[in-house]
Amino acid sequence: MRQRFADAEALPPLTAVKLLDQVRERVRYFHYSIRTEEAYVYWVRGFIRFHGTRHPRDMGVADIERFLSHLATERQVAASTHKQALSALIFLYERVLCMDMPWLGEIGRPKSQRKLPVVLTPDETAAILGALEPKYQLVGQLLYGTGMRLLEGLRLRVKDIDFGHQAIVVRDGKGSKDRTVMLPVRLAAPLRAHLARIRQVWEHDRAAARAGVWMPGALEAKYPRHGQTWAWQWAFPTDDLCACPRTGVERRHHMADKTFQRAFKKAVALAQVSKPATPHTLRHSFATHLLQAHYDIRTVQELLGHADVSTTMIYTHVLKVGGGGVRSPLDALQ
Repeated sequence: MRQRFADAEALPPLTAVKLLDQVRERVRYFHYSIRTEEAYVYWVRGFIRFHGTRHPRDMGVADIERFLSHLATERQVAASTHKQALSALIFLYERVLCMDMPWLGEIGRPKSQRKLPVVLTPDETAAILGALEPKYQLVGQLLYGTGMRLLEGLRLRVKDIDFGHQAIVVRDGKGSKDRTVMLPVRLAAPLRAHLARIRQVWEHDRAAARAGVWMPGALEAKYPRHGQTWAWQWAFPTDDLCACPRTGVERRHHMADKTFQRAFKKAVALAQVSKPATPHTLRHSFATHLLQAHYDIRTVQELLGHADVSTTMIYTHVLKVGGGGVRSPLDALQ
């Protein structure tokens, strides 16, 4: 804790005046994602409002524990959400306010219960993918066919799809790691046709002198024209332009995750699948179906991008519950 506080003292001074703007400034200094920024701002704002708009400098461990207790007992948030709120408050005190709070490390973190993932059968998967609206079908097929997370699939750029090697490069996945997954053979032709259609959208944007796509890190400053090139375009762009949440520049973004989630929920209902399936269920089903096909668990681990094979091992427990497990004694009765 002392080392972390020493690091906080070495941080550059903040230029923003308002506290929430200071949180945003510090989050961007550490190059955290826009999702992390939104989450931290949300919890800091909630913490302040819970205590009657008192400034966090005037509060201590009892106030933080009271807020966290409120989340756990009254709002009954999940353990992961509870941890996220605590992380936001630790970030606030250590990185934004630069206050030496040794008691922050003593606040207990709830233990998350490891639950078996929801897994679809091949027939259920086919039914849901078939029920998706045409404009979302290719995304769904790609998520199931590669095991990518939803945002990994939506953030694909044209340059990341390698038809020559039948591969897709997943950039900046969970843990800021890159990995390579297979490009399903049956999706090669539909994906080529899809890219041909969005190339027309790109050419229309260039003719209208619109801003290029968002570029990660300092690439936009280093290569200001790269965002306008075909290679860097989103593989699944939005139909309309929208303002960048950080810069305010109006440009074309990738399809929103909530848009696909709504379409997927509708498809699950149309397919009459009773399981609580989400887009992430396609990733679970991908891994389980590969193991059922007797692929090595290390291979599945690499395709999923898991840092530890123990994370991938959860799918072996799913197999034991299903048809690959123990035969029930009831089935042996005459």
